[in-house]
Order: sequence, then structure tokens, then C-alpha cells
Amino acid sequence: QVQLVESGGGSVQAGGSLRLSCVAAGYKTNPIAMGWFRQAPGKEPEGVAALDSMRNTVYVDSVKGRFTISQEIAKNTLYLQMNSLKPDDKSMYYCAATDRSLRGVEAMIKVNYNYWGQGTQVTVSS
Repeated sequence: QVQLVESGGGSVQAGGSLRLSCVAAGYKTNPIAMGWFRQAPGKEPEGVAALDSMRNTVYVDSVKGRFTISQEIAKNTLYLQMNSLKPDDKSMYYCAATDRSLRGVEAMIKVNYNYWGQGTQVTVSS
């Protein structure tokens, strides 16, 4: 059974940094694509960053230049380095993984993923 466990969330002031981690357990092979999503109360879920099947990175415009997604395959861990955080980044962040082949923006679409973590809260104060 595949499990994704996120960590690294917390409370920071605007301009601060956080690094989220997602450990994938139970995979017989590495996930084909992985991504980070976020959802704030009363808002639709949003793809934040993803590694598609070709290991290309994809970012939503609002985080480009501030967030970096990376993966350490040996540790089965996905990361999201978040710098220059803004109050608008406040949200619950979720890690997702799939065995499907996803290219580019396909990796930013929630319904394309079949495994999800429990989420980690990020709060940014102004």
C-alpha cells in the first residue's frame, strides 16, 4: 500500500522560507510523476509544482522564482523549497503521486493523481 507523508509545514513571517518534504512508502518502483498541491479554505485546490514523467519541473505562475521542487530518489522523498513566502501562500499543502505518465501541465491537474498525503499546514503572516 502506497503512503505519502508530508512534513515541514509551519508558521513564518512574510519573506521567510520553509522546506516541505514528502516521503513515499510502499512503492515497488518510483512514482512516475509527483507534485505539490495546496488548498486554502473556501478555495479550489491548486497545483503548485510538479515533476512530470520526463522529470521536467512545472510551476504555477504565482510561485515561479520563489519555489523549487526536487526529488531525492534514494530516499524516496519529494521536496518543495519555498522562499520569499507571501501571505497568499498560506494554505494546506499536499503531496501527490501517480503511476500514470504525465507531461507538463498534466502533472498540475489534481484528478491525474491517485495517491495523496494527509497535508501539512503553511501559515504566512504579514
